[in-house]
Amino acid sequence: MRAVKQGGNTIKNKTMIMSAVAILLLIFGISFSVIWFVNKSDHAVSTKETHETNARSISAENNSTQSEEDVTVENQEKRIQELLDSMSLEEKVGQLFLARVPIEGQQESIQANHLGGYILFGRDIEGESPASLKQKIASYQSVSKLPLFIASDEEGGLVTRLSGGNGLVAEPFKSPMEIYQQSGLNGIRSDIQKKSEILRSYGIQGGLFPDADVATDPEAFIYDRTLGLDAKKTSEYIKISVEELKKQKIASTLKHFPGYGDNRDSHVEIVYDNRSLDTLRQNDFLPFKAGITAGADSIMISHNIVTSIDDTVPASISKPVHDVLRNELGFQGVIMTDDMDMAGLANFISQEEAGLEALIAGNDMILSSSFQEQIPYVLQGIEQGAYSEAELNQSVYRVLKMKSDLGLLQ
Repeated sequence: MRAVKQGGNTIKNKTMIMSAVAILLLIFGISFSVIWFVNKSDHAVSTKETHETNARSISAENNSTQSEEDVTVENQEKRIQELLDSMSLEEKVGQLFLARVPIEGQQESIQANHLGGYILFGRDIEGESPASLKQKIASYQSVSKLPLFIASDEEGGLVTRLSGGNGLVAEPFKSPMEIYQQSGLNGIRSDIQKKSEILRSYGIQGGLFPDADVATDPEAFIYDRTLGLDAKKTSEYIKISVEELKKQKIASTLKHFPGYGDNRDSHVEIVYDNRSLDTLRQNDFLPFKAGITAGADSIMISHNIVTSIDDTVPASISKPVHDVLRNELGFQGVIMTDDMDMAGLANFISQEEAGLEALIAGNDMILSSSFQEQIPYVLQGIEQGAYSEAELNQSVYRVLKMKSDLGLLQ
């Protein structure tokens, strides 16, 4: 009987031990689960808080950046408006002239006419050393109440005022067509970087390029100055050129709106472009649109008579042409004429009248050798109501903004 009792006690003890172990395991499991759940919840909350903190930080940074940009723009606008408000009527009109440098009395002409800029041609550079040309340009700036916009045609290839074998640059810049054929858009970028560095070193802010014309006929007047390819490839070239010029703080000037195409040379004759407006929209306008989107500073207007837009006058003095550029293409920068001495305009209208007509049409800057005759005529036109002071102020504002963007107004 004792043996049976001991066995029963043993079984009973084992059962009690197993029950205790089970209870302990259950308690441990519950505790672990609670701890795991709490930790996970804490981690989730912590992660959420971290993400929210990061999001707030990024948002704050973006808002700060946006705010800084807004402040910069507001400050620039305020500075330009204050400058504009302080100017006399004569000073405002003078700002709209990108004048060909006179043979004599250059500094006097700047002061007397309050000129907005000077353009250097071959005769202004011939015989100059690097040091003397820099000094000459600096002397122009030194007598100008407002900084001048100094420009010189430096497209490359056929048009190389500065680098055209006169010892001022190691070698003439190649045409965009040749560069593109040799090394594509990377070559274009590199060329603009080198060109910009040289222009800046002389105190020149604009090279009056790139040429946005689409020409496919090798016999066409403008062909060798273009990329020589279709509108799509030309648009890519224009986009890259404008973006790089913007980085380099050199003004971009797209030319020659509405597009030269395969037409004749308006330097020597009046030219009629009889292509349809649809053709221009689907082809010639595309590189200009690409340049505008990229942030082009200025656009030069041709002297061709584009009959599908206005068959009465050259594009440079046509309001409908300028309306297309402003309203259809949305360009808000500086519109400038091509050289007013070219036969395409000079054989059509007197130089004295041409300046006023160009401003009435919607140009902001006039590229002129006859500024001394044109400025008094413009002032008279304002007095008589042919050209309003409100229009004048808009154009002067655009010119000052371009100068500000180039770092000239500090």
